[in-house]
Amino acid sequence: MSEPIRLGEYPRVRRVDERKPPELRFSQRAIEELERIKKHYPNKRAAMLPALWIAQREYGGYLPPEALMEVAYRMGTSYAVVEGVATFYTMYNKRPVGRVMLEVCTNLTCSICGGYDILRYLEQKLGIQVGETTPDGQFTLMEVECLNDCGNAPVMQVGDRYYGNLTPEKIDALLEELRTSDQHTVVQLADTVVQCHLTESERQDIERALARAAQAEEG
Repeated sequence: MSEPIRLGEYPRVRRVDERKPPELRFSQRAIEELERIKKHYPNKRAAMLPALWIAQREYGGYLPPEALMEVAYRMGTSYAVVEGVATFYTMYNKRPVGRVMLEVCTNLTCSICGGYDILRYLEQKLGIQVGETTPDGQFTLMEVECLNDCGNAPVMQVGDRYYGNLTPEKIDALLEELRTSDQHTVVQLADTVVQCHLTESERQDIERALARAAQAEEG
């Protein structure tokens, strides 16, 4: 028998009142990016996925209820619509995660080539279980489905990069590198996806708009 849903564990759905918007946290850059991305689509609602990536970056790597409310406000739709999209896709983090996400593939080829051994080694090395985050907030460990890199199994995704042919020795070296690097973080991954939705000329336009705004504030 399945467990009953405990409503208290989920954020209460709140309607966005456009006359009294929620506290907004999008940076000016994020606002500029979203406005340009909207123009790529036939209607605003069609730009929901990149809008959520922007929010995930702006809110530090995950989407609390406040982030969903801000997306709803900026997209002119309801909280329920935004929440429905965000909870459907696994790449959006609904709970706080570590600075770096370690996503280990345990699908057929990777499992045959030692994917579960790598997963268990990481659990032991980091002192956490799958789905948990280290106490220092550095790493979250996840088990994922096929990463489509079977030729390099076992494979792990870290931010915007794949690491293959993994061994305990490679894992040790990689963790040390990631602890001191600003690369391949959850926030950087979100930013990488956002930038893929913009043309080079749009990115340049945004830089010029931000520079003009900065000059106006100084003046």
